[in-house]
Amino acid sequence: MTRVALVPGCLALLPEYASLDDPVDELRAACLAAVAWLGEDVRVIAGAQGARVASSLLAEVGTAPVTSGEAAYLIVGNGSACRSEKAPGHLDPRAAGFDEALGKALVTPDPEALGALDLGFADELWADVGPIREAADLLRSVETVAVDYDDDPYGVRYWVARWSQSA
Repeated sequence: MTRVALVPGCLALLPEYASLDDPVDELRAACLAAVAWLGEDVRVIAGAQGARVASSLLAEVGTAPVTSGEAAYLIVGNGSACRSEKAPGHLDPRAAGFDEALGKALVTPDPEALGALDLGFADELWADVGPIREAADLLRSVETVAVDYDDDPYGVRYWVARWSQSA
């Protein structure tokens, strides 16, 4: 069985950003559950920031990324960071439509739509979708989809999702 999970590259998930009150406790719990669900052999598909977050989450569940052999996949990416006036990228009215289309393509899943994501437009909206686009083909023949988290705290759209398929 092939397992694929998506978590956001949210820096608040890193230990060095921890505080007495966890500002992303629900997101953290969903991420840790999804990463643990992947098992021990996990290949990471992420940019630089996402790779830091992935390494931290994997260490927290007691595993390390692999580079060869059979593996589950951990994709690190997120939607726009322009969903409110206080968002990192400030409010952009195009963000809601972008995130709605991205969310639908993730839940369906629609590998063609995910593989065709416009990276330039995504950059304008501060969306980290390069790893999602790169991993789109992994979502072909998916049998089950679970969305564990779908929210936009602090004006940034995050999903935690899991997909599985039989060999």
